[in-house]
Amino acid sequence: MEVCGTHTMAIARSGIKKTLPAGIELISGPGCPVCVTSQEDIDRAIRIASLDGVIMTTFGDMMRVPGSGGSLEDAKTGGADVRVVYSPLDAVEMAEAEPEKNVVFMGVGFETTSPTIAAAVMEARRRHIKNFFVLSNFKLVFPALGVIAGSRTVQVDGFICPGHVSVITGSRPYERIAKKFGKPCVIMGFEDMDIIKGIDRLVRQIKNSESKVEIEYKRAVTEEGNTAAQKVIEKVFEPAPAAWRGIGVIPESGLKFRKEYTSFDAGKKFKVKVPKPAPIKGCICGEVLQGIKKPEECKLFGKRCTPEDPVGPCMVSSEGSCAARYKYGE
Repeated sequence: MEVCGTHTMAIARSGIKKTLPAGIELISGPGCPVCVTSQEDIDRAIRIASLDGVIMTTFGDMMRVPGSGGSLEDAKTGGADVRVVYSPLDAVEMAEAEPEKNVVFMGVGFETTSPTIAAAVMEARRRHIKNFFVLSNFKLVFPALGVIAGSRTVQVDGFICPGHVSVITGSRPYERIAKKFGKPCVIMGFEDMDIIKGIDRLVRQIKNSESKVEIEYKRAVTEEGNTAAQKVIEKVFEPAPAAWRGIGVIPESGLKFRKEYTSFDAGKKFKVKVPKPAPIKGCICGEVLQGIKKPEECKLFGKRCTPEDPVGPCMVSSEGSCAARYKYGE
């Protein structure tokens, strides 16, 4: 199982699946941060965006992710002030330029993204900007890996570990997955040969009844990772339970603000009521994210659900399993 959306796209684009011998199957896991953001979290962002005096900012991929009654793009069409930014620092600058408004950044992403957002919060604090807030929907990879590794529903023999996340975290956190669950882990890059070499390493471990952590992506990943980025995250955030689409709430798999930074917490600043979300009828994105089903098993796939008119987040995101399957086929 690959647990990185960039790997999902790289594997689909390269046609590697076609070249593999019988007995080796690649399945996609919850590696797309846009896709795993829960419907309730999307609904909360839409409610906050609809408040008077609020500017909601986010990355472009989040605009069309469906909530219970529409998306942020729909909210913008309906009059909400929703803006796409390329960096959380853009939102900080916006808040400084428009002090009469409350600027909220919808924080989504794994360990790769959260350091830059933590740094933006620290910068806002340094500048004494009081109208900048972050809606924390961050996810941590390793608790989710533990859930999948221990699942009886999905039998995963080994993990293609994410290169980008591992640049930050290093390889050591995967050792628990390898030792506790007996699952081989190989951290891979994104070129075709990176993936082929990495799969070869996984197969050799399985053949030899081994379960260890290997780094194929040595040109970018070390055992200790980016300790400076780790310290920035730890300064601003601490682990907290988080809801994953299709999986549910996983303990210690999200990030919340530490006490000294709670003034930047949009969830505490804007108390909005979010009803229990209604499931998206016919969408199996949650099962796709767990590796239980494949995109083409969805009755909506390629018919009612396309990248131009998506029903579920796995088709919205540029790193979603359904988008990869639709764009590149098998």
